[in-house]
Amino acid sequence: MSAGERRASAEPRAAAGAGATDAPASSVAAPAVRAVSLARAYPMGGEQVRAVRGVTFDVADGEYVAVVGPSGCGKSTLLNLLGVIDRPTAGSVAVRGRDVSAMNDREATRFRLHNVGFVFQRFYLMPTLSARENVELPMAEAGVSRADRQARARELLRYVGLEARERHRPSQLSGGEQQRVAIARALANRPTLLLADEPTGELDARTGAEIIALFERLNADGTTIVVVTHDEELARAARRVIHMKDGEIVRDETC
Repeated sequence: MSAGERRASAEPRAAAGAGATDAPASSVAAPAVRAVSLARAYPMGGEQVRAVRGVTFDVADGEYVAVVGPSGCGKSTLLNLLGVIDRPTAGSVAVRGRDVSAMNDREATRFRLHNVGFVFQRFYLMPTLSARENVELPMAEAGVSRADRQARARELLRYVGLEARERHRPSQLSGGEQQRVAIARALANRPTLLLADEPTGELDARTGAEIIALFERLNADGTTIVVVTHDEELARAARRVIHMKDGEIVRDETC
């Protein structure tokens, strides 16, 4: 395999496609995400807390969207609904044309494994595993052979600039390096959608800027990204910004 071919296979979008096979065939491509009248309420102290209140929007394939707003406005709840971690009280969510709103736990787990990549504020790497082994985890769960998952993990670590650190454990990596490993892990199964919840929240300004640049590169390579953030620099890097307040979308602007 040539160097150019190796780079192409490491680029997330060039190697993506697993999620697309789960969507129904259509002459018009479905958006990466479609939320319709989406709502989520929680019982608390005998009352209903309406975390998300009937929001409707699409995310186009290849789009880079930041969701911003004050703490408690429903941003993270919305991300969990899009990622099939939570179920809506009302309304629907479709990912690549497939309604994920009413999936049972088993269906949701399998769908997430193959179609959605998650990046969190606190990395959540396995401390006893190396960087490469952490990236391999989702592929092992998906039944990918050992040789294939090792090759894919090395490609992704090369993509995020950590090929020389593949044997290091999380305790031997800086915060920015740990987040890069987490991003590589999120891309392991070639997801349709990459979701990130405050991915720069635990990082200093310089390291955060490096992660912002990596997200820009991921999107330039075709990855569809939805990120929740308080980081103004990260929000400015997105191509579209959705502003939330009290569980509702109050402004939706293209940058």
